[in-house]
Amino acid sequence: MNMSDMILPHIRAVPPSGIRKYFDLINEMKDAISLGVGEPDFVTPWAIREAGIYSLEKGHTHYSSNAGFIELRKEISKYLKRKIDVEYDPVDQILVTVGGSEGIDVAIRALAGPGDEVIIPEPSFVAYKGCTAFAGATPVVINLRAEDQFRLTPEQLESAITSRTKVLILPFPNNPTGAIMEKEDIDKIVEVLKDKDIIVLSDEIYSELTYKGRHVSIASYPEMKDKTLLINGFSKAFAMTGWRLGYACGHPELISAMKKIHQYAIMCSPTTSQYAAIEALRNCDEDVAQMVNEYNMRRRVMVDGFRKMGLDCFEPLGAFYVFPCVKSTGLTSDEFCEGVLREEKVLIVPGNAFGDCGEGYFRATYATSMENIYEALRRIQKFVERNRR
Repeated sequence: MNMSDMILPHIRAVPPSGIRKYFDLINEMKDAISLGVGEPDFVTPWAIREAGIYSLEKGHTHYSSNAGFIELRKEISKYLKRKIDVEYDPVDQILVTVGGSEGIDVAIRALAGPGDEVIIPEPSFVAYKGCTAFAGATPVVINLRAEDQFRLTPEQLESAITSRTKVLILPFPNNPTGAIMEKEDIDKIVEVLKDKDIIVLSDEIYSELTYKGRHVSIASYPEMKDKTLLINGFSKAFAMTGWRLGYACGHPELISAMKKIHQYAIMCSPTTSQYAAIEALRNCDEDVAQMVNEYNMRRRVMVDGFRKMGLDCFEPLGAFYVFPCVKSTGLTSDEFCEGVLREEKVLIVPGNAFGDCGEGYFRATYATSMENIYEALRRIQKFVERNRR
């Protein structure tokens, strides 16, 4: 038996993540600095950890309901009302998932299949295109541009929509670019979508990490609320990546369909994580604010550092990434990143790992210590000075 022949062709056709080989390389190196992993370097705040520990001490180790504990869903509802002024009924409009990633996967599987198109602005999180392909749907890529600050324009969206368009993914604040969409940007996108039968999957996992004003959600527009599925979670803002907890909010019928998939594939999200998340939403705004302030300082240092070494770098206003351009060096993204890793032992991720239009850029995260940032900038500058063509 040829095992390769047993695997579905559309699964075989999906390439592995372009990021992984760099992580494999750094594991072989001593004294390497990683600016590659999109994970907070902060430990989960103590109050959150304590709530998880206490839940175990009390013996709360059984399944929750499929949708998640109602206490947690109520807190999510209050949080979203407070943060983005959108109300969701905790009974039938909120599903607690295993990270935001499960929410994305389940949503696409519930909405799109063979013959359907999913619009994906890129550069963006690598999972969108993979999940679309796994569902049998067709990804339609919009190439975001540096001259637009990597924001989605209404003209780009209009040109991508066809009679087969089922879903638009709206990935802001953006991974890998750090781009945001401000209210005037979203106003124009709403004008394009308000009369169309297209579901917006709004991935707002970085919504707390916004450095200019408040995050604006497309779900806050009355004409878009029922057509928007909001994805969020606890990994980034609350430094809870390992707890694997997210949530999806939307129309009751869509949440019901997603819950059906979740029910059969997952059963429920980890109960310890759910108890911890309740504490996070109730009492940890100050912890989040402190982390955001630290990220903001690091962001400025990193942007200034890359600009001073001659690399164009637009100002990211969200998430915890910068996306410098290496075209002035004459190197490709892969050549630059592999060279920096092998010669200077700094891990950065080539921009084309996040879509073809990311060629000529790389992603570096400032979710690491200021000490690491200064040393990494020093090493990368040495590489640039040696290799500029």
